[in-house]
Amino acid sequence: MLPWKRVLRPLTALLVAAAVATVPAATAHASSAPATGWNDYSCRPSTAHPRPVILVHGTLGNSVDNWLSLAPYLEDRGYCVFSLDYGQLSGVPVFYGLGPIDKSAEQLSAFVDKVLTATGAAKADLVGHSQGGLMPRYYLKFLGGAAKVNALVGLAPDNHGATLSGLTNLLPYFPGASDLIKATTPGLADQIPGSAFLTKLNAGGDTVPGVHYTVIATQYDEVATPWQSQYLTGSDVHNVALQDLCSLDLSEHVAIGLFDRIAFHEVANALDAAHATATTCASAFS
Repeated sequence: MLPWKRVLRPLTALLVAAAVATVPAATAHASSAPATGWNDYSCRPSTAHPRPVILVHGTLGNSVDNWLSLAPYLEDRGYCVFSLDYGQLSGVPVFYGLGPIDKSAEQLSAFVDKVLTATGAAKADLVGHSQGGLMPRYYLKFLGGAAKVNALVGLAPDNHGATLSGLTNLLPYFPGASDLIKATTPGLADQIPGSAFLTKLNAGGDTVPGVHYTVIATQYDEVATPWQSQYLTGSDVHNVALQDLCSLDLSEHVAIGLFDRIAFHEVANALDAAHATATTCASAFS
């Protein structure tokens, strides 16, 4: 056992490093977006867009860096846009989404209440990247979120776990590695296929009544793999592969959430289905 113990921490570091590679390097951080941007609590939803949009970052992301492109994109289209930080670990700045996902869902619940109170809206729409598309499902299913949310849009959400292109399949070969990851970064452990969290979340069905679900996946995803595992099953689910919208789109797990305007166009369609227009390669310039 002793030789294996020597590699436990390097393996954990490798897993974290692989996850870090899926988010942009953060040069600065604030608990909310700049005052001239989103998270404007004086914003009032319009008749055209009656619900505020809450952006939920991915693992190792934060409320600013993950949304430097999508937040302005939605603001320009008349939405009140908000984002939160969640899943903070003590002593770990900037890189969030590492705490237990059920506790992160509680943070989301409190934030949704805050936004609804400030805007006067009855419901919100949620848009999440990676873990940000997974975690809200716990809120919807177990914390009463379905009564407060109209739609959940996931960009490359790891709805049934993230294998990191098979890297997590190596864990059984390193005794104690899974326990170490769970103890140090429980948010990562919760996303490993077969975890107790995922088993509970997906038992009895992927969705809950009353919420519109959209999953936007990319065939080039290297994190939430196999990429088809991102899809949900339910009566009110729209699953779409980015390459079915534009075969030339090469975005992988990071790009689909950070700057892919083709994916953003499909997000806008999901938020306002009554006025949806076809998403094509030309949407990159819209």
